[in-house]
Amino acid sequence: MALTACSIVVTVAAAARSTVPGTPEQPRLPALQADSLAARYAANHRFIARSERAARDMGDTGRATVLGRLAREDRHFLSFSPRGDGQAVEVLGDLAHADRIAVVVPGSDTTVDTFDQLGTVYASLNGGARSLHAEMTKLQPDRKTAVVAWYGYPAPRTMSRDIVSTDRALDGGRRLAGLLGDLRTVNASASVSMLCHSYGSVVCATALRRMDATAESSLADVVLYGSPGTGVRSRAELHTRVPVWAGRGATDWIEGVPHVSLDLLGEQVGFGTDPVTAAFGARIFPAGAGSHSDYLRPGGLALRNISLIALGRGTEVSHD
Repeated sequence: MALTACSIVVTVAAAARSTVPGTPEQPRLPALQADSLAARYAANHRFIARSERAARDMGDTGRATVLGRLAREDRHFLSFSPRGDGQAVEVLGDLAHADRIAVVVPGSDTTVDTFDQLGTVYASLNGGARSLHAEMTKLQPDRKTAVVAWYGYPAPRTMSRDIVSTDRALDGGRRLAGLLGDLRTVNASASVSMLCHSYGSVVCATALRRMDATAESSLADVVLYGSPGTGVRSRAELHTRVPVWAGRGATDWIEGVPHVSLDLLGEQVGFGTDPVTAAFGARIFPAGAGSHSDYLRPGGLALRNISLIALGRGTEVSHD
């Protein structure tokens, strides 16, 4: 997430996937609302299982193994696609009746193949979401919570030109803003937090600027962690009343990324002001000594503080 690929430290690698020949057609899903969640989960479960069989039949055992994990009966997906790098939006907890909903927005190198495993387990989208849900439950067991692991946009690869551009974030922000509207349809009384890691913080910033007043009315907090920037110069340019938090681990390599933004032939390159500086204007939360993939590590300070914010207890963020 710098101006050139050589300024990026690669912490993980994930090879791109082509569409598996013979992949079944996407099912027609029921509209997203509280009374249709069970039917939607069931339809996606059947689709994932069919996709696993198709991958196995075509000899793609790697993808079949991945899909086999996703197809477990105890997992619930709002949406799913196995095509290319895929798409997967998983729900942990009771979405329709939760008091607080946290939406985890991932950064680069997220694919269906890395959804469950990216380096360490907690660094993957599913692993981090599960750590978050467990921590929120531990901190406040009497509160109904849900976590949405949102891989709903084509995340860029670390070693690609997309990683320094806002192009993927523009598409992702539109989709994420749509999800926030859908969540309000499912559960209008819940407070929602967007938790945005790395390039995901650019996606979240774009969603904020595209979000209508109705969707934003459910939004309680936006949390940026391991962020290369947001594509704007300051929090004020996000044009939102929602509290925006930012934190960075003491050993996160993202600190070394040049915080600039340039218009090159009509394309924005770089993401501007560092969100943890006073110039940006976010609320700063301590994130401990961790590195770029450690924010949702069980037992870590960052996970505790992010969970407190997602629970609406931001005044309790601690330093140790």
